[in-house]
This record gives sequence, structure tokens and C-alpha cells, in this order.
Amino acid sequence: MTERLSDRLATLLTQQLERPGMCPGSRLPTERQLAETHGVSRTVVREAVHQLKSRGLLVSRQGAGIFVADSQNRPLAFNPEVMKSVESVVQVVEVRRVIEGEIAALAAQRASRSQIAAIRRKLTAIDTAARAGGDGVDEDLEFHRAIGEACGNPQFGQIVAFLEQYLRDAMRVTRANEARRQDFMEAVRSEHRAISDAIAANDPVLARKKALEHLANGQLRLQIGGLLKPAVTSRTGPPARTMASKQPTRQAIAQSRRKTS
Repeated sequence: MTERLSDRLATLLTQQLERPGMCPGSRLPTERQLAETHGVSRTVVREAVHQLKSRGLLVSRQGAGIFVADSQNRPLAFNPEVMKSVESVVQVVEVRRVIEGEIAALAAQRASRSQIAAIRRKLTAIDTAARAGGDGVDEDLEFHRAIGEACGNPQFGQIVAFLEQYLRDAMRVTRANEARRQDFMEAVRSEHRAISDAIAANDPVLARKKALEHLANGQLRLQIGGLLKPAVTSRTGPPARTMASKQPTRQAIAQSRRKTS
């Protein structure tokens, strides 16, 4: 899977933080110095540093710069090796399923009109990016982030921010698979709209259901697309029989296409 420059720089900086001499309290070079050293833009540096700060590896001090955080205060961190296989992508999808179902339900209960409008705008942005030839991953993340903001619990936002770099990699795999087939793409659009509509209708039960279906269907599309073996699905996720009874088959996805056309 293709890495962004900021992801590569974040990985490199993480490795450098483990070297002798980079103890807690050590000051990082300036943004400009990091950009010159690694041959990237300052925007890339900012994105990479943001990743490390969200993982508790770095801290900002007003007017002083960026420093290595105290290792004793660092939160749980995922191993980047987690995203080396499609099977691991499924594991991340399972984490999302636990979190985002509740986020959608809470958003349906608490979202204001302006927040619902923001969710709608993010939904439109995904289609705009796709028409422009992009993969829509960043826009997809923004859509789910807008739902997180609408749930009224900033703790969820912090968890999602921590997971975001891994969610981005997982989305790259799922969206690349979905882009290969028009019926997949239309099913994804329909699922996104269903989540948005349920939140706008203040229906938490339906919002949770549609969010869970969207994530489970993404896993199933990986299987139908030949990127994931059925045996892997039954081992790392719900039993295959349960998924088959609750999630769409090829025929169901085709039916979804006809409904949205």
C-alpha cells in the first residue's frame, strides 16, 4: 500500500526518538530544520509531528518548541507492523466497528443542525474527490471525523485521532478495492448516505446499525474482491455464517445499486 510522505517521516522520526541521547525532554529540531534535513515541505513535517503528538511521543511547549515526551506518560501505541497485511486491515476494521457504531448512535442523539450540515458537506466531498480522480481517503476520514465531533464526547475524538493513521491505511486498501467495481462504489455511497440520514433523523438505533453494516460490508467487499480469504474472515471476525446472514451478498450489493440509481 502506498505511504504518504508524512507517514514515512513519522516512522523515521519515531525510530530516531529511540536512539541514545533522545531522552524525555530532549528538544526536536525546528520545523524548518526538519524539512531541510529530510528534503520535504514544512507541511509534511507538521503532519508527521502531529501524528507523533497524537500518539503521546512528542509534546509542545508554548514558545519553546517540540520535545520528547516522558515515556512513562505515553499512551498505548499500536505497532506500525500491524498494517503489513490485509488480515491486519480487517483487525483495524473490527476496532472501528466497536467504536464507530456508538459514535454514530450518539451523534444521532446529540448532533446540532450545523453539525448535520457539516456531515452532509463531508459526504459530498468524498464524491467530489472521486470524480477528480482521487482515492477519497482523506475525505472519508473527514466524514467520520465530522460524525465524531457531532457525538458530543471529545474522548471519542481523541481515540479516533490516535487510530487515524492506521484507519487511513486501512481505508486505502478498502477504497482501492471498491474503486475496481462500480457496484462496490455505489454501495459505499449508499451506506454513507444511510448513516448520514439516520443521524439527521435523530435515530440512534438505525445510525448504529448502518455504521456497523458499512464497516462489515467493507470487510465483505474485500472478500468478494479476492483480497481476503473467507477463512480469514471467520478467524479474525464474526463467524462466516453470521456475516452471511446479516451482511449483503453479491446479489444484495447489486440490489443496493439499483435502489440508488
